Amino acid sequence: MTATVDSSQPAPFDALCPLVGVEEEYLVVDPVTRAVAPRAAAVVERAAAELGEQVGTEITRFQVEAKTLPCAGISELEGQLRRMRAAVSAAARDGGLAVVASGTPVLGEVVPPPITDHPRYGVGIGTYRALHDEQSICAGHVHVHLPDRERAVLVSNHLRPWLPVLIALMANSPFWTGRDTGYASWRTLSWGKWPVAGPPPYFASLAEFEELIGTLTDTGVLVDPGTIFWDVRPSARLPTLEVRVSDVPATAEESALLAAVVRGLVVVSLERVERGDPGPPLSAELLRAAYWRAARDGLDGHGVDPLTGRLVPAAELCETLLRHIRPALERTGDLETVAGRLERLRAAGTGAARQRAAHDRRGRPADVVDHLIDHLVNQDGSGAWA
Repeated sequence: MTATVDSSQPAPFDALCPLVGVEEEYLVVDPVTRAVAPRAAAVVERAAAELGEQVGTEITRFQVEAKTLPCAGISELEGQLRRMRAAVSAAARDGGLAVVASGTPVLGEVVPPPITDHPRYGVGIGTYRALHDEQSICAGHVHVHLPDRERAVLVSNHLRPWLPVLIALMANSPFWTGRDTGYASWRTLSWGKWPVAGPPPYFASLAEFEELIGTLTDTGVLVDPGTIFWDVRPSARLPTLEVRVSDVPATAEESALLAAVVRGLVVVSLERVERGDPGPPLSAELLRAAYWRAARDGLDGHGVDPLTGRLVPAAELCETLLRHIRPALERTGDLETVAGRLERLRAAGTGAARQRAAHDRRGRPADVVDHLIDHLVNQDGSGAWA
């Protein structure tokens, strides 16, 4: 979500259908070797001719970040995602490169990664050291407009049980530099090593949140507010709640689906907050276990229901999620789209499953990269994911 929604001049807040925006991270690859290429700055420079400040560099020189504008409708958001991906892809192609939407690099030497030249990143390397070795990873971030940070923190309590389901739905990182990790979302495991990452703690109030952030800052755990890497956090720059739990989705359609589901979760959760419901204080250990299982299996196996501790089919958890957010989706007009796309996703498989299918045809990791290049932009509107 770009700075067009400014905290000094906030957009009107609609509790039933809040504005939503998406940030996506992509990897630049050499279309001949299929390895990641440290040439993101050149791609960004060319893409900026069309996208302006909606495109930028990231911490490594392998990565490009692109952002939609805030949108009220999911179809409008999907249109922006398509345009954004097409512009970045064309900019890469004009420079003899390609761009892929994958949570991890399929091929290439990435340890240590080439870090973008920026003073903030230098401070980060001094603080976090070898944790940067696995920073060549790409996520999808959804911003949902909320009018104040107090409600954003309380809403995050209600989102915690559903974060593993979002990991499973958008799992798109089975390979790491030529090796099948055995996980659907290796990025989730890699990212979880950071000191302030993974599921957010349960907070009784904004004051409790800010007290902990102050302590983490004073002890040198945080470089700045941008290094609060929890998978749900109040944005430091915008009047939004940012949900950053998933791999970058494989397609624009899936990214729009993720945004619709996240907005539905926020709307339902905000209603509960307004009724005085503090949210379920889940066991951190059980939530961590649910993360691990979702990252391993995606939609192809079972997941841990954090509310009950039961092991259930991942498809059942998706159905439970849809029932939970159905009232919100009916009000926003997204129910038919979300239900249909969830069904298609279960039938076609996650991005991770489709990456593996591309590999298994001939046993070549290069074919996975080619698959990802071909499916970054699906301009015919068919929604075909296979």
